[in-house]
Amino acid sequence: MPGVIYLVATPIGNLEDITLRALRTLREVDLIACEDTRHTGRLLSHFEIEKPLVSYHDHNEAARAKELVERARNGQSIAVVSDAGAPGISDPGFRVAQAAIEGGVQVVAIPGPSAVVTALTASGLPTDRFRFEGFLPPRKAKRRSALEALRPETSTVVLYESPHRIVDVLRDIAAIFGDRQLVVAREMTKLHEEFLRGSAEQLVAELDARPAVKGEFVLLISAADSAEPASDLPLEERVRELINDGVARMDAIKQAARERGMSKREVYQFLESR
Repeated sequence: MPGVIYLVATPIGNLEDITLRALRTLREVDLIACEDTRHTGRLLSHFEIEKPLVSYHDHNEAARAKELVERARNGQSIAVVSDAGAPGISDPGFRVAQAAIEGGVQVVAIPGPSAVVTALTASGLPTDRFRFEGFLPPRKAKRRSALEALRPETSTVVLYESPHRIVDVLRDIAAIFGDRQLVVAREMTKLHEEFLRGSAEQLVAELDARPAVKGEFVLLISAADSAEPASDLPLEERVRELINDGVARMDAIKQAARERGMSKREVYQFLESR
């Protein structure tokens, strides 16, 4: 009889957040697939769970997914965990779920901690609708294009970001989104949990004044005004559209800047970085 693949959510910081169902599942499965065997090993040790571990991460995900599905088809029950939160949410997990479904193996999600939901809950921004985008592209030009596409979004935008890029991302947001309300969450559920609120420029000033910032970040951007008359076209395309309509380049830049609440200099710098 085929086994089951369980996608088990694990704590994002505070170990007390693990669920009773997650603990029972981890105790009962035959094998646990995890991103970092040392990290998961410490979690299991804390709860006195001894199970064989196998690595399952971005670099071996495709090949390991096939192996895990084959094990399940042969009757083994397998838990898949990420280092923190729910597998598959900006972490490995999607491919094994997809492969299991295609292979006729049952997939069961064991819900639990989520950085997205935790940040939204305490952000103070509207939570009835939100758009989760995960990590932005690391390169500046592609990152700015992604942010430009998100600018007209009329629901709260949620992003993940690393500590060594957070200030650069905030500077890009300041240039593209203008004076939009932001929330930066870090070290959630841990001793030094922190929520910073303000405009992108204010948050840049706050983080720049610190010697170093640690921990993964969740970044939330308030929704655009649904009544905003600005064009939904990406900034570069909007400027090109105005020029094609006969508007001089500098005048097109000025108009696009007014539509987006940006300065002419910010639009010019954005176009020059392309």
